[in-house]
Amino acid sequence: MSTATDLVLTEQREHVLLVTMNRPAQRNAFDNAMYRAMTAALEEARADDSVRVVIVTGAGETFCAGQDFAEMSAAAGTAHGFPAFLEALIDFDKPLLAAVNGAGVGLGLTMLLHTDIAYMADRARLKAPFVTLGVVPEAAASYLLPIVVGAQRAAELLYTARWLPADECVSLGLAYAVVPHAELLTTTFAKAAEIAANPPAAIRHTKRLLRTWRRDQIFAARAREDTAFTERLGTPENLEAIQAFFERRAPRF
Repeated sequence: MSTATDLVLTEQREHVLLVTMNRPAQRNAFDNAMYRAMTAALEEARADDSVRVVIVTGAGETFCAGQDFAEMSAAAGTAHGFPAFLEALIDFDKPLLAAVNGAGVGLGLTMLLHTDIAYMADRARLKAPFVTLGVVPEAAASYLLPIVVGAQRAAELLYTARWLPADECVSLGLAYAVVPHAELLTTTFAKAAEIAANPPAAIRHTKRLLRTWRRDQIFAARAREDTAFTERLGTPENLEAIQAFFERRAPRF
């Protein structure tokens, strides 16, 4: 039912696997252990022939609050788990659905660019807060977001870092549909079961055709983002943004 760490819970219903990010007290923010647990869950699901479709959701009231600010970098001597997690998302060749149950911030938005179909609860919303933190987009969002929403809309939502309500996320193409919160998992499971009823090898082959053409460009964007992120970390803007967050005040840029 769950992984050994309980940071990620799994539940399989026939050929559909539900993967739940399980740090509700931290609003499902990612620390290094969470990155590793989610990577392992995706890799295990990819290797398991009984799993044909995966759904990702969050425990509690939040989908995912992005990076845990209490752990902005890996512990000394420990490789950071973000790159491996992102690679697992990029190369996951089974249908990957998202049930966005609440707010998605940072990675809670950008991971949706690597899923196939996202349903959002009517009270859910998304935000790309990178510039307000003095940093830049990640997870190849600088490449994928303009493809999904268009260049001008990508610029507007990245430059303003504003909240995007669920209905706007659908109109932008970031999500497939908005459903009542109480019906979110039922609706997502129904779509997953509909997909899982089809020939699994044909579905996987089709997904590879849909996704493989952009893999090289995604990794090139990731490299550019990594360089820019490294340059931005520790700048006065970044330090002020993080300090203001912990002090619960407006930053002074």
